[in-house]
Order: sequence, then structure tokens, then C-alpha cells
Amino acid sequence: MPSLSIESPVGPLSVHESGGCITRLSWSDVGTDATPLLLEAQSQLQAYFAGQLQRFDLPLRLEVSPFVQQVCTVMQAIGFGETRIYGDIAKELGAAAQPVGQACGANPIPVIIPCHRVLSATGLGGFSGECGSETKVALLVHEGAGGYLL
Repeated sequence: MPSLSIESPVGPLSVHESGGCITRLSWSDVGTDATPLLLEAQSQLQAYFAGQLQRFDLPLRLEVSPFVQQVCTVMQAIGFGETRIYGDIAKELGAAAQPVGQACGANPIPVIIPCHRVLSATGLGGFSGECGSETKVALLVHEGAGGYLL
């Protein structure tokens, strides 16, 4: 599977593609494939971290369960600098909060699909990316959504 790495404020990231779609984002620096789609993803990620992009426009393919796909669709609708609560998403989907949290953790394309924007009713909640909650906080602060931490 072709992948391309970039340096970011939250560590090295590799974007992976298959069949003309982005299928994964991982915390690694192993990708060196410069396909047109991966170069576009790299450009959009760099613009996001530079504060010049608030919504990604990339073809995505999720190779996950239908429920995780539903949760990812809801997460994609959360705007830059905004947050939602696991329980609110659960109500919207007619599910319990815990499976929503697990689905957020199963998101294969974090940052691009903004699972970092979903919080627990009692605090931050988890994050599956490198350094866990520390990275989630960094992404929220980057987006100006870190005020709730004070």
C-alpha cells in the first residue's frame, strides 16, 4: 500500500492510499511514495497544521464496520475548532456512548477524520494517536478548541 510521510507538530505522520482513496493515517515516518493523491494529502495536512486549511477534501475509503463508518460520518461534520460529546453522537445514532468512543478509537484516518473533536461528558476522553491524550490536546489547541481545558 503506497504511503507518504510528513513532519507535523504532533510527530511524523504517514498517509496511506489504496485504490485511489486515503485509507489510513498513522504516526510513523516510513512512507516515501509520491503518488498524486498522497502529495495532495501531504499538501492539505501541511496547510492544516499551518492554520490555512480547516476542512480536508480528499477521497477516503473506510475499511471498518458499518457502525464505525456511521460514527466517522458524524465526526466529519464537526467543524474546525468545534467539539461534540460521545453521548450526543450516541443519541444521534441511537447507540450507547461507550460504543461511540470505541468507534472513535477505531477511526483509521485520524486528524483528517477529526476524532480528536469528540470528548467525554466528564473530560477529554481518549485518543488513539501517538501520545494519546497529549496529542488530542495539541490538536484541539491548534484549532482553538482548547479553552475548555482551563
